[in-house]
Amino acid sequence: MEKMKLVIQVPCYNEENTLPGTLKDLPSAIDGISEIEVLVINDGSTDNTIGAAWDNGVKRIVDLKKRRGLAVVFSAGIDAALNMGADIIVNMDADNQYKGEDITRLVRTIIEKRADIVIGNRNIENIPHFSFLKKKLQRAGSRIVRHLSGLDIPDATTGFRAYSKEAALKLNVISEFTYTLETIIAAGSKGLAVENIEVETNPERRKSRLFRSVPEYMARSMATLIRIYTMYKPLKVFSVLGGTLFTVGFLVGLRFVYFFVINKGAAGHVQSLILSAVLLLLGFQIMLLGMLSDLIAANRRLAEDSLSRIKKLELDNTK
Repeated sequence: MEKMKLVIQVPCYNEENTLPGTLKDLPSAIDGISEIEVLVINDGSTDNTIGAAWDNGVKRIVDLKKRRGLAVVFSAGIDAALNMGADIIVNMDADNQYKGEDITRLVRTIIEKRADIVIGNRNIENIPHFSFLKKKLQRAGSRIVRHLSGLDIPDATTGFRAYSKEAALKLNVISEFTYTLETIIAAGSKGLAVENIEVETNPERRKSRLFRSVPEYMARSMATLIRIYTMYKPLKVFSVLGGTLFTVGFLVGLRFVYFFVINKGAAGHVQSLILSAVLLLLGFQIMLLGMLSDLIAANRRLAEDSLSRIKKLELDNTK
C-alpha cells in the first residue's frame, strides 16, 4: 500500500488553555501513513496560543495577524497543508471537542481509496451540553443540507473531517462565515465520494465562539446555504422562483379573463390585469436571469477545474 503524508490542521482563536490537550491527544502513528505533521492556524489570537503550540512540539504555524473567521482560516490551512506535501488533510478543532484516536478511523477509507472526504458525525442526541433547541436545529439544518447537496450527512456542521489531496484541490470556499455547509454542497456538486463515521466527543471545555446567539447562527447559516446553493444550482433556483411568479401571474390573468367574460367587461378588475402583467414579466425576466447565471456557473466550473490543475502542477514542481 502506498505510504501517505497526513497533515492535521488545527484552527485556533485564543486556545492557549485547550490547545495542549488537543495536541497531546493526536495520534503519532497510523498504519498506511508514513508521516504525520501538525499545522496550527492562528486566527489573530490575543492570548499565548502560538506559545502553547511551540511548547507542545508544533513546528508549522500559519499566523494570521487579524481575526479573519473560520472559513478563511480553513482555506488558509488547506493551502498550507497542500504546500507541506499533504496527501490527506484532517481538520481538528482546537477546543478538544473531538477525540484524537478517531483520526485513525477518519482517514482509513481515504487511505484505501474508497472516499474523497470522510466526515466525523457526532451523536447529537447524546451530547449533554447541547440544549434541546440546539439539537433540534442541528438535525433540521442537516436535513436541509442533505436535500440541497444530495449527500446523506447526519451532522452537517461538524468540523471533524478528512480530505484527500484531490478533494482539497477541488474545494474553493467562498463563504466568510463557515466552511462546513459550503464544502458539503460543493462536494455533492463536484461528484466527490463522501463517507461518514460516527465519533465520540469529549466534555465541553468552553462555549462556542462561532456565533453570539441562536437566531444569529440560524440567520447566517440560512443566508450561507441560499447563497452557496444558488451559486452551484442557479438555473434550478431562478427557474423555481421565476416559474412561481409566472404561474401566479397567469392565474391572476385568468381571473381577469373570467370576470371579463362573465361581466361583459373589465370594470373593477383592471388591477388584476396590471398585476398579472407585472408578475408575468417579472417571472419571465427571473427565468432569463437563471439561464444567464447557469452559463456563468458553467464558466466558474471550468475556471475551478483550471485552478485545481494549476495548483497541482505548482505542488508537483515544488517536490
